[in-house]
Amino acid sequence: MRELSKKSRLTLTLALGLFASGALASPAKADDAKIGAAVESAMQATPDLERGKALYYNCAICHTPEGWAMPSGAYPQIAGQHKSVLMKQLADIALGNRDNPTMVPFATPLFEEGPQALADVAAYIEKLPMAPFNGIGSGMYLPQGEKLYKDNCAKCHGANAEGHAKEFQPRLQGQHFLYLLRQLQWIQSGKRRNADKKMVEQIRGMTPTDLEALADYISRLRPDKEHLAKDMNWRNPDFQPSFTTGGRPGQ
Repeated sequence: MRELSKKSRLTLTLALGLFASGALASPAKADDAKIGAAVESAMQATPDLERGKALYYNCAICHTPEGWAMPSGAYPQIAGQHKSVLMKQLADIALGNRDNPTMVPFATPLFEEGPQALADVAAYIEKLPMAPFNGIGSGMYLPQGEKLYKDNCAKCHGANAEGHAKEFQPRLQGQHFLYLLRQLQWIQSGKRRNADKKMVEQIRGMTPTDLEALADYISRLRPDKEHLAKDMNWRNPDFQPSFTTGGRPGQ
């Protein structure tokens, strides 16, 4: 497995040290033009999946080698996500358009590798099969959640929450309930600053129960079988079984 360049390894080491000491924070102001240019260049690049596999090594520490993360929702499932969405989110985090201190030490050196690196790792993640099962909510408010989704979300994210790659609208189907709920809460409060302005307005007046209902309904929308691993025992063959991560899929 190939590694990051010497420059990026040094940057990552320094960033991790600063993060551990509390000295590193997201950039104060996003450079929208720079973000747009980087993502556009990455979209035009031809992905190198072997290099993407090597770059994904650091991502797997939290997101697991399979990209499924855990139902606890501490980290999202990223397997199967549209590569355009992944590129945009990585650029937003690296350049301060999205506050995610945990990701800054990883997104920044990756971004500094250039648009090709964004294309490579995003394409690799996109091809990973998704978890056959994910964390879901209590099921108490599903009719309410379905109505909220159809009235407010389906137009952009699709009837089955499949998202739209060309519009940078993420795939939400198969995502862990607790992660979805936290993101909805952060978008409503303004903590997630890179959220679509129309979405912010749509959920502004929703109650906590509304947000729970919406997240629960979305978490139960299933991806097509072609996007799913055959079962929960599937393991990414690009990683050794001894690879250390924050948990195993399904935990």
